[in-house]
Amino acid sequence: MSDSRDNIIVEKSERFADRIAKMYRYLSEKRQGDKDMLKQIVRSGTSVGANVSEGQYAQTKADFLTKMTIALKEANETRFWLKRLYAFGSLSEKEYESIIKDSEELISILTIITKTTKENLKNGGKW
Repeated sequence: MSDSRDNIIVEKSERFADRIAKMYRYLSEKRQGDKDMLKQIVRSGTSVGANVSEGQYAQTKADFLTKMTIALKEANETRFWLKRLYAFGSLSEKEYESIIKDSEELISILTIITKTTKENLKNGGKW
């Protein structure tokens, strides 16, 4: 079921989850950023990779689409929290620009995957 795009999204979502977890640890140790906001961003940021990973073993195309759609929503939520952390001064411009780029790339890839999968489902495409 996996194609090269899926492998790219697995790799990128895992690296993103690692970056989010490291950012959480760093900001928590420095006591920068609201605790609840930091907990939320680590939940949503790591959920992207978890859902992408689950999707690789989906039983049906519809199940795969569900996992990728959830991953897309979580990536979008993570982008929201990253913007808040930057707005509140918890991230420098350099830190923000680096990680927001990764989140936007994930959103772009997941958008393509979900749109393509929806079209394939609609047209009775192969698994």
